[in-house]
Amino acid sequence: MKVAGIIAEYNLLHRGHLRQIAQTRERLGPGCAVVCAMSGNFAQRGDFAAVRKHARAEAALRSGADLVLELPLPWAVSSAEGFADGGVQVLAATGVVTHLSFGSESGDLPALRRVAGCLCGGEFPPVLREEMASGSSFAAARQRAVAKLLGGEDAELLRRPNDILGIEYCKSLLRLDCGIEPVAVRRTGAEHDAPAMGAEVSASAIRQALRRGEQAEALAAMAPAMRQIFLRESAAGRAPVFAQTCERAMLARLRFMTREDFAALDESGEGLGNRFYEMSRTAASLPELLSAVKTKRYAFARLRRMVLWAYLGLTRADVPRTPPYLRVLAANPAGCALLARMRGCAAVPVLTKPADVRLLSQSARELFALEVRATDLYTLAYPELGAAASGAEWRAGPVIL
Repeated sequence: MKVAGIIAEYNLLHRGHLRQIAQTRERLGPGCAVVCAMSGNFAQRGDFAAVRKHARAEAALRSGADLVLELPLPWAVSSAEGFADGGVQVLAATGVVTHLSFGSESGDLPALRRVAGCLCGGEFPPVLREEMASGSSFAAARQRAVAKLLGGEDAELLRRPNDILGIEYCKSLLRLDCGIEPVAVRRTGAEHDAPAMGAEVSASAIRQALRRGEQAEALAAMAPAMRQIFLRESAAGRAPVFAQTCERAMLARLRFMTREDFAALDESGEGLGNRFYEMSRTAASLPELLSAVKTKRYAFARLRRMVLWAYLGLTRADVPRTPPYLRVLAANPAGCALLARMRGCAAVPVLTKPADVRLLSQSARELFALEVRATDLYTLAYPELGAAASGAEWRAGPVIL
């Protein structure tokens, strides 16, 4: 039996996501099951998810997925490399996933795999160091290094966000050597993060429309199940969720931090932590802070992630080497059948009842404690504080359809 894995955020789920699920089944056969490794309440680019994770997981199930597992917090809010690696580890740990399907602007799987092999090869690091010495951003230096080794055509893949993620997925598959086969689905319609609304829109454009108060336009662009669930969550005072709601709390957290605290979040060791420390003492808004810290060497997404890690109290010591459990967010009958298979072949425990985490390893309990704390902070951004009671993580079982 073929089982396709998809690594996603579904923030918010739209017609492009529906098309990927449908095309995955077209490629692998109608009997193919779909397992999603989906990020939780926070997004990879350092933002709050617009709708809580269990609601988004239900939307995924009603849109064609069979089983939704959570991509744990430390990987969900990491770089593209960390995000991809965490997602692949989750899917590989199930013991049932046979293929990894991902969207790609090029759809050129051989080229994506060539670039992945290049980035994992021994010739790449010295060429990258040489390019980084010019003061360029990591992304620009990496692209030039690949151009030297493979040529400009392959290097162009590193300009496009979905191709970049696809390359990272292929890198993780190479590293893990888990037998999962990649499937590149050609992405059509609006580009990733494209701001304009229209017939085909990005999830970013939908979120921006919600921020502008253009709810009718945003709803029209969502997948039907996502639209219904969003309206339900909105009526309950739980959506839409925006980081700006907690902006003062985030700034307060930053002002309490020491230089050493910021240095622990700065992986580069190039003084970025010092810049954050200095600017956080005077900035009166997050956009002001990020603009003051920004240089050409660092992307805004990386800076937003640093702020989010600081707010959530995350450190690199909190990231286990591998996910210590598989948390089930949602399942339909086909998904429940997969769960039954996973009980016998998964590499780590499958967590369906939150209380059962107390029976797992110390690393599993510590990771779940991080999720509990992060969710408690996330709910404070609900439109209605009356819906933001703490301990939601302990009460939320999987959605079963």
